[in-house]
Amino acid sequence: MITAEEEDLEWELDEGVPQFEDPFIQKYLHGREALIDEEHKQRHDFSFRKSMSPVVAEACRIVARIRAKEMREVWNQNLDEDVEQQVDEILYPGVMFNIAKGRMEKTMLWKIVERMPKGALLHAHLDAMSDLDFLIEQAFSTPGIHITACKPLVSEKDLEVAPFTFQYSSTPLADSDEKQSIWTEAYTPSSLIHIQKAASTYPKGGERGFREWLKSRMMIAPEHSYNHHHGVDAIWKIFKRTFPIIDSLLFYEPIFRPCFRRLLAELAQDGIRYVDFRIAFDFPYRREGCDTPETNYVEFFRVFKEEIEKFKASEEGTGFYGARMIWTTLRYHSNRQIIENMKQCIVAKKAYPDMICGFDLVGQEDGGRPLVDLVPVLFWFRKLCVEEGVEIPFFFHAGECLGDGDETDHNLFDAILLGTRRIGHGFSLYKHPLLIDLVKEKKILIECCPISNEILRLASSIKSHSLPALLARGVSVALCNDDPAVLGHGKNGLTHDFWQVLQGLENMGLEGLATMAENSIRWSCFEDQTSAEWLADIQKGITGRGLKAKRLREWYSDFEKFCQWVVLEFAGQVDDEEDEEQGELMN
Repeated sequence: MITAEEEDLEWELDEGVPQFEDPFIQKYLHGREALIDEEHKQRHDFSFRKSMSPVVAEACRIVARIRAKEMREVWNQNLDEDVEQQVDEILYPGVMFNIAKGRMEKTMLWKIVERMPKGALLHAHLDAMSDLDFLIEQAFSTPGIHITACKPLVSEKDLEVAPFTFQYSSTPLADSDEKQSIWTEAYTPSSLIHIQKAASTYPKGGERGFREWLKSRMMIAPEHSYNHHHGVDAIWKIFKRTFPIIDSLLFYEPIFRPCFRRLLAELAQDGIRYVDFRIAFDFPYRREGCDTPETNYVEFFRVFKEEIEKFKASEEGTGFYGARMIWTTLRYHSNRQIIENMKQCIVAKKAYPDMICGFDLVGQEDGGRPLVDLVPVLFWFRKLCVEEGVEIPFFFHAGECLGDGDETDHNLFDAILLGTRRIGHGFSLYKHPLLIDLVKEKKILIECCPISNEILRLASSIKSHSLPALLARGVSVALCNDDPAVLGHGKNGLTHDFWQVLQGLENMGLEGLATMAENSIRWSCFEDQTSAEWLADIQKGITGRGLKAKRLREWYSDFEKFCQWVVLEFAGQVDDEEDEEQGELMN
């Protein structure tokens, strides 16, 4: 009996429809493949693919097979077409981060990516990285922590948006007990209430409810990030409210030390060997037992350096290279405020030259001053650095916006013209063909933060991110996590961003992830370098003779061992699947 497929084939032949086996169709297909291959030569990972060892190539093949399997079996609703079925879970490849998070952490692909040596973390705001539950616990266990607000926190609106901060005070707890509760109209604005009293009198569940409320005020909840129709400004209002609260707790020495140690341990465990942190130096820093904050940040950097060195000397810090700081100030400040902050940067740099590696301006680009407005101040800073004999290069945020030709989007032009060594985010760069060529020519790396861009409403999901456009043009990129605690990652490290990119982008394999991890080492600030030294190290890469080349070689060795583990751990599973598929085809 003739089958439907055979009947259709017979009809096509009668109609004269060409078949795939015909020579001229095969010629077309070969030309098509050649065109695709030619385009792939421009991709960011082309050189890496050409130089892969056999074990790396095999690991890449295995990871691709596992990804394909999980796309079919994990990220699929599997609806029965014969039965109408209501499925509450939103599920598809490339689904939004907050929806995918719980499921992604249980996948085989997650297990692989978590183990991968990720190189360096180049774009991370330290005060948005601390484990929030741990931070709150430190606040309760540290003597003298008080809460203060400019008004009573009474209404639902107050609890949701009213500003408040914490502060160390040597005032005895008994004196705090005599003051009126912060949760009543009788509260005296700006008075200090001990955290224990505030928590025990919290009207929605006492201390447990207080802890939950406090954590909610220090992060962006999933429901906030889902509402993309509210726009970028709406989510940034929530985002900006978190930092004064976090900073007021974190930057008291007895709290900062354990939180920072814990952070370094989490990053090292995730396969990160080096970090360029950022902090907006606009917060009061208090030494242990001091009611009065420091007048500068020299003491902060003493503690910062001490904790890094202690961690490197510990067992869990084995192999960790260290961390430095890109000093940042808020872009919306006045010239006077920014210049005074720059002077503080110079003071701290001279006191701890190995701790500060660059300068940046932060805050919402759409809501702040564009770089062109700050050009005179930035030239003044460059001149001051020369006079003081310090090397503090620029690492500017730019293009973290949806604009197309507006003044925020034009920050990309100024960042490049001002000599930035890397660009933070660069989300809108893909709209500028000339700037893409300049970025490649000048060896400027893009610090890409895909999950941050999604949650802050620049992209609805990884599928609509601008990253693939940059990678296709051969732009150098490193993946970064930006503000993981505030953005709701639930854990520190780069695995979430690495996984999201690998799972969500079809042209991204283990080879692409490896290229970006290698980039992160190549563009790291391990030591102060002149512009010429910086560019020479980037161009020479692993063939150089300096510190960067040494650490690149170490990363390649780590990656080769990781690939051996992938092959040993997962090859059998993939091969068994291939055998099963071949058997099904033969049957």
